[in-house]
Amino acid sequence: MTNPEAEKHKAIGNTHLQSNNLTAAIESYTAAINIDGTNHLYYSNRSAAYLKKGDAQNALEDANSTIALDPNFSKGYSRKGAALHALKRYNDAIAAFEEGLKKFPGDKALEKGLEDVKREKEGPARGAAAGGGFGGMFGQQLLQRIALDPKTRHYLNDKEFMAKIQMLQRDPSSLSAMLSDPRIMEVLGVALGGAGAGMDDDEDGDGRSSPSKNAKPQSMDVDEQQQQQQKQQSSSTTQKEQAAAEEEEDEDLSQLSPTEQKKKQDQKLAVQAKLRGNDLYKSKQFDEALAAYDEAIALDPTNMTFHSNKAAVYFTSKQYDECIAACREAVEVGKANRAPFEERAKALTRCAKAYQKNGDLEKAIECCREAQLESFDKATERMMKNMELEKKKMDAAAYQDEGLAEEAKQRGNEHFRNKEWAEAVKEYEEAVKRSPNNAPIRNNLAAALCKIMDFNGAKTHIDKAIEIDPKYVKAWARKGDIEVICKENHKALESYKKGLELDPSNVACKDGLRKVTAMINYGASTMTEEEKMDRARKGMADPEIQSILQDPVIQQILKDFNENPQAANQAMMNPGVRAKIEKLIASGVVQTA
Repeated sequence: MTNPEAEKHKAIGNTHLQSNNLTAAIESYTAAINIDGTNHLYYSNRSAAYLKKGDAQNALEDANSTIALDPNFSKGYSRKGAALHALKRYNDAIAAFEEGLKKFPGDKALEKGLEDVKREKEGPARGAAAGGGFGGMFGQQLLQRIALDPKTRHYLNDKEFMAKIQMLQRDPSSLSAMLSDPRIMEVLGVALGGAGAGMDDDEDGDGRSSPSKNAKPQSMDVDEQQQQQQKQQSSSTTQKEQAAAEEEEDEDLSQLSPTEQKKKQDQKLAVQAKLRGNDLYKSKQFDEALAAYDEAIALDPTNMTFHSNKAAVYFTSKQYDECIAACREAVEVGKANRAPFEERAKALTRCAKAYQKNGDLEKAIECCREAQLESFDKATERMMKNMELEKKKMDAAAYQDEGLAEEAKQRGNEHFRNKEWAEAVKEYEEAVKRSPNNAPIRNNLAAALCKIMDFNGAKTHIDKAIEIDPKYVKAWARKGDIEVICKENHKALESYKKGLELDPSNVACKDGLRKVTAMINYGASTMTEEEKMDRARKGMADPEIQSILQDPVIQQILKDFNENPQAANQAMMNPGVRAKIEKLIASGVVQTA
């Protein structure tokens, strides 16, 4: 059952989102999440608000949380795909939409999202025409230039600035509206000045960077830039490793002992074996790659990287038990030889993913915690939170047992008959955990909670009972009784009527309706002015009453009761209007003579 306070924040957030007040909308959804962090709708709505604001990274995080909480919610995949699309991660966006369509074939939103991202990926950069030739200027290459320039690199930590850059990436034609921002003008100068434009203030100042070597054609589309960047990164890593090996070849070993010379030589050969294994891994020759890494380990058993690379091969080839063993070995070697904390944390994070694939979430979470102790990482933290949510849901499902639920219910009934209210509540709560979708158990729990004066808890469980079984008449009668206790007579009136629609002969609903009607018709005459005001305040706090009062038709009818009674009586012949006016009277907001 949803938390009423959290739902209130969600409704406020929806209003802000519709009026494009995105910051306020995000704050409201965050407040709802802080109250009830297990409701996937709050994360979904906040993801939409973040994306609309231009913060695609946070939108992606909330979309992942939405899917983790409810994998059967189609919008979660739409949100994830849209966020990845905004981040220009086209292949990942396509995978997200296709994953959603596997579960929800024919879903229009998913189909449209997939079509849009494929069109943008396969076609030319749309901004090239829309932005008057500026389309390719605001891609990943610009961010690299900003980071290299000492004058502009701090802008990357400014969320507002990054939101504008993301908007320009999506729609370069919006540039004219942003030229008033001096930061955009400065960055535009960096973009137009080429890759070397931001290097004038570099402390080294050796002047070796050449614009002709670093500049890239601006007509290149985003996907091509990403592919080229990945190739450059891979090539750069390989070149660094090869350069390190070459440097070692030039090292003078004549001053070392024969043992030390042998050790140095073995380390060089180990690096070469690892590089060979990397190439084999990239070409998906997994068995050969493993053999190369084993060769590297035999030559240099003190380097944890070789074990980590083996674990990567095992993970890719879905040999998760072997991956876990290799990760554990990597961590032990790393600790024994004082490897960097970051490398040990990476090995533990991969180990956690392998445990997750094996379905052992408890050990996966434990590995994430170990990794965070080695070196904190936000991505690992998010992954751990999602695992914890998934485990909580799995544990709750595993705990369910209809037989044990019935036994707990009968124990609760016995305590209730003996007026042992606290013990009854304890047993009914146990029964609810064992069978969360059993409406009669929740009805009994609501009755016991009323006895210990926990009316909010009683309302929560009786509402859930009705959600489970809308035709359960006893629950409608109990709901009406609780609403009378809470002085929500207008709601009680409606609850008893709904119960009688299902079973016109139900005694509890009949008696309840008669009593609440009498309270509405005659109770006001015995109330003090203060009591009347208190009753009206309670009524005004009800969102439904607020909605009725905001209806222009109802406002006119209330005015006609004083100025044109005949028109008001004519309007009261409409059943819908009459029901709304009666609800206002029952709530105490409108008082009759």
